[in-house]
Amino acid sequence: MKSKTRNGILIVLEGIDGAGKSTQVALLAGKLREMGRKVAVFREPTDGVWGRKIRDKAKRAGSLTAEEELDLFLKDRRENVEKNIKPALERGETVILDRYYFSTIAYQGAKGLDTGRIRRLNEEFAVPPDLVFILDLDPERGLGRIRDRGTRDELFEREDYLRKVRSIFRRFRGGRFVAVDASEPAEAVHHKIFAKIAELI
Repeated sequence: MKSKTRNGILIVLEGIDGAGKSTQVALLAGKLREMGRKVAVFREPTDGVWGRKIRDKAKRAGSLTAEEELDLFLKDRRENVEKNIKPALERGETVILDRYYFSTIAYQGAKGLDTGRIRRLNEEFAVPPDLVFILDLDPERGLGRIRDRGTRDELFEREDYLRKVRSIFRRFRGGRFVAVDASEPAEAVHHKIFAKIAELI
């Protein structure tokens, strides 16, 4: 599973808004650091120029077409891969990503773009992950969590839309994909994720 061209490990956490990705990223990073591993944590969209544009546009629903969104995500990801992900892996670090190109496949695919094409465009340059955890959660519950923390992203966090996104996430299959029930308590989800990673490391 691990690429022979790099020393590090790339772990991705995916799922709809409100699934608890950021919480699990923090728990996982903390656990791995306790074990003495060097860990690098990145998220997408990034804090770079393209990532800031994505978040700015996300505040104004309908300000971008699906193709324009895809173009911004590709530019942001290329920069993230070259500046952050590849160097960290080459240093032998364990890289944890809060979203990656699977989110682009799911979110832009739910807007009608061809998921196969999105995947091909990303796989031209994106580093393949060793493990991808899909945190599965009903959109109604995810939106409830978002409301509880007092934030809302009008571009991505609509229940009918998120149901389509969830459906695409559920199609990912293969040895590197691990579906996790994100409705369980955060610690229980963390233990399931770490148990799988322990097999890899």
